[in-house]
Amino acid sequence: MGDAADAIMEQWGAIRPELDSWPVGVVVRIFRAARHLEAGLKDYFTAHGLEPWEYDVLATLLRSGEDGTLRMSDLAGAAMLTPGALTNRVNRLVARGLVTRETDTDNRRTVKTTLTDEGRRLAYDLIEGHFANELRLIDGLSREEQAQLAALLRKLLISLGE
Repeated sequence: MGDAADAIMEQWGAIRPELDSWPVGVVVRIFRAARHLEAGLKDYFTAHGLEPWEYDVLATLLRSGEDGTLRMSDLAGAAMLTPGALTNRVNRLVARGLVTRETDTDNRRTVKTTLTDEGRRLAYDLIEGHFANELRLIDGLSREEQAQLAALLRKLLISLGE
């Protein structure tokens, strides 16, 4: 049984048979899988009153250590966001009472973001369900296949400079 990527490769093969369309199949499948995963994550977090990016910021702060504090520059790096994009997101989380943002008293050029008690509780309470949801999204693969896929994706991401 074929998938959409097989059909796309077959169509390219008919139009340009001299070209190897194999990479198209890999890239199309990664993109299509990412869309399904993103939708599944969004559904879970939306049901809990969050956007996935909100949970990402909260979880990054929760993982950062006991006090749930990171400098904005470190948070931007960990969240793979530009400083401007992160500032906008942190502003929205501050408005919701999930994080605080304050200037470092030791270095006035540094701004730190910290989980509030409510933000810590929310992030912590969602971990178990989030992990279960992620498992549900990939349970079409055996544990061994999941490990193989993870290793291959790690190798691809490293080769792409991540």
